[in-house]
Amino acid sequence: MRQGFTPPPYPYDRLSAIKELASALPGGLVDCSIGTPCDAPMQEIIAALSTSGSERGYPTSAGSDGFRQSAGGWMERRFGVALAQEQIAACVGTKEFVASTAQFLSLRSPDKDVVLYPEISYPTYAMGATLAGLESYPVPLNNGRLDLESIPEAIAERALLLWSNSPSNPTGSLDDLEATARWGRSQSIPVFSDECYCEFTWDGPPRTILESGCDGVVAVHSLSKRSNLAGVRAGVYAGDGEIVSFLRNVRQHAGLMVAGPVQAAGAMAFDDDEHVMAQRVRYQERLVIMAAALGALGAQAIVPQGSFYLWIPVPASMGDGWEFARSLAEKGGILVTPGDLYGPAGSKHVRLAVVQPTERLELVAQRLASSQEF
Repeated sequence: MRQGFTPPPYPYDRLSAIKELASALPGGLVDCSIGTPCDAPMQEIIAALSTSGSERGYPTSAGSDGFRQSAGGWMERRFGVALAQEQIAACVGTKEFVASTAQFLSLRSPDKDVVLYPEISYPTYAMGATLAGLESYPVPLNNGRLDLESIPEAIAERALLLWSNSPSNPTGSLDDLEATARWGRSQSIPVFSDECYCEFTWDGPPRTILESGCDGVVAVHSLSKRSNLAGVRAGVYAGDGEIVSFLRNVRQHAGLMVAGPVQAAGAMAFDDDEHVMAQRVRYQERLVIMAAALGALGAQAIVPQGSFYLWIPVPASMGDGWEFARSLAEKGGILVTPGDLYGPAGSKHVRLAVVQPTERLELVAQRLASSQEF
């Protein structure tokens, strides 16, 4: 007999007690627990939401020609990858896509029942497997990269797909996407590469798995981080034509459509690179401020290879990420995320998202400066 599913507590809801500690300081809480952008999008993008005239009819599930052409143009400018429009499709924000892909892809390969994902990662990769009634298998990391050779043959034979994430949330590490694609092809396992932080790559240029070719791989991109549009919910998936076509057709039956005005705004966002360059400068500045403030107290806070997160080891004087998060709340009035929310292997870290205005982060730095150590 099948057992009912009880959803676990939403990860960030577990932070309320620590949030109260941080809120008690003069000047109030500085919330760096969730990667929600605080900076304003381009006004032209916002204006496009009310001027497209597309609100009258149903949008296509695949995405409008304009939206897909703009997304493809951005990929060609940014990565040198040229794609046919049929290889690109829209999604209602990439979290929705991450959560639903295992369920939909299992209709194509019902004999496969395992989802591979990084052992320290965004919780939705594993939750997507759970929601699909499948098994999830955390792939160990070696220096921040997927240790694909450690996957047992019996698990690889059952694998429906592999999720990769570079730059990583939460660690900020960069993976070898070409090697990941090569492994997936050798095993006949589709690789889905979550690249939503690619614009915030600090170690070299932004990268995509599609640079190694599209066979057997799908890249997933979002406007939430790149263009400060988390509230409009728009992203794209692109790559292997057969996989994209299958998912597009299934998602059409499920009624998954990006709103027409959102697609008009999204096309404008993909067409403009200057606002992204300005955002890169902001995040670099904020990462340096917080790394210096924490480093002055002995924490190993290092600017990452990519993303806008600091992945900070727990000081030796503390037990785990929850204790460290409470200490940061009490001393700095800042809310960070204990690392075990990204998997048990992350329990000796916390994640700090530099998504608050620079002056608020400077306030945290001033508060922490009055402490001697953690």
